[in-house]
Amino acid sequence: MSAKLVVGTQWGDEGKAKIIDYLSGEIDYIVRYQGGANAGHTVKVKDETYIFHLIPSGILYPDAICVIGNGVVLDPTAFESELDSLKERGIDAFHRVMLSETCHIVLPLHRTIDEAREAQAAGKKIGTTKRGIGVSYGDKVTRIGLRLGDLLETGYLKERLGHILEIKNAEITRIHGLEKIEFNELYESLLAFGDRVRPIVKNTSFELNRALGRGKSVLLEGAQGTGLDIDFGTYPYVTSSNTTTGGAIAGSGISFQYLKDVIGICKAYVTRVGEGPFPTEIHGEAGEHLRKLGHEFGATTGRPRRCGWFDTELIRHAARVNGLTGIALTKLDVLSGYDEIQIGVAYKRNGERLDAFPGMLENVEVEYESMPGWKQDISAARSLSDLPAPCRAYIERLQELSGVPISFVSVGPGRDDTIVV
Repeated sequence: MSAKLVVGTQWGDEGKAKIIDYLSGEIDYIVRYQGGANAGHTVKVKDETYIFHLIPSGILYPDAICVIGNGVVLDPTAFESELDSLKERGIDAFHRVMLSETCHIVLPLHRTIDEAREAQAAGKKIGTTKRGIGVSYGDKVTRIGLRLGDLLETGYLKERLGHILEIKNAEITRIHGLEKIEFNELYESLLAFGDRVRPIVKNTSFELNRALGRGKSVLLEGAQGTGLDIDFGTYPYVTSSNTTTGGAIAGSGISFQYLKDVIGICKAYVTRVGEGPFPTEIHGEAGEHLRKLGHEFGATTGRPRRCGWFDTELIRHAARVNGLTGIALTKLDVLSGYDEIQIGVAYKRNGERLDAFPGMLENVEVEYESMPGWKQDISAARSLSDLPAPCRAYIERLQELSGVPISFVSVGPGRDDTIVV
């Protein structure tokens, strides 16, 4: 059986959760492969709205198994809160979730350091969610992280946590001038969390490859987007993990031979939260107008998203890096009412067209192409023929510019507000 991947193609917030939810009805395993509780995935089913931060949104289907892979950094408090919130709404998710024994743990000290670093960054903030994600990944890379499996071995946990606190408390007290993290309270809380999740901690790489070998279906779910990838995004204004196809393989442990379909999610326009370059950004009242139309506020932080016109070079970059086989175009309905719609078709620097998405976006100018808009409400459309001619022309032009077939078109937030092309 083959695996499918849903990946963001812009700067996150593209509407991945809706497409994942749409696809998950026929999937056996849905896997989150990177990121942490800094992600916010919103799904609307009829009159109910669900926001997920760690657990894959496929949990809404009663037969689906949801996996948090080894590439994720797991915040115990956020995970337990999400489980409890789902249970309050009638969804007992615990025994339908598998946690990788090798995913790293986000500790309270990671959040403390994250907040302190951002506060001291003054005018050079990255714009993190202050949830300790980047600090946790940093500890993973420097080999002083704590993994979920460590919580299941009492003696090893005590020794490992003591070593970690010795190193991290030095930064907390000497550099940031804060109170040190006490060992006992943290140790006891980690033991308690380990005991609670012990039945669902697995070798998820083994479980997923075995399931694929037996003919089961797998859907890989990424957080954030290509423009925020630690290697291929707008560094340093990026997340701390590989959001792209390479990250899906490394963060889930499935064999690359199983991955056949890579669906890139992109908005019919572009948004970005936090700091960093944004070539097609719309400033002033026009940007605020698009923000209100699209309800563009972060699902995790509530921060207003910056809004801009569709960026062709960013999508071409995502297509190359991820090996996209199809695109799901979301929030097309938000553009209804515009007389004219702009598309960023090329980048220029010093008057010269650039061949591709550059490693640095500073001093980049955008060449635009204008297309007629449409006035009709398209939220009831269920086929391309239901859409007004200018809307269909816009879709066709985006497909032509990106070089990737558009497989799905979303015309509203609901599960059924989707056109399969």
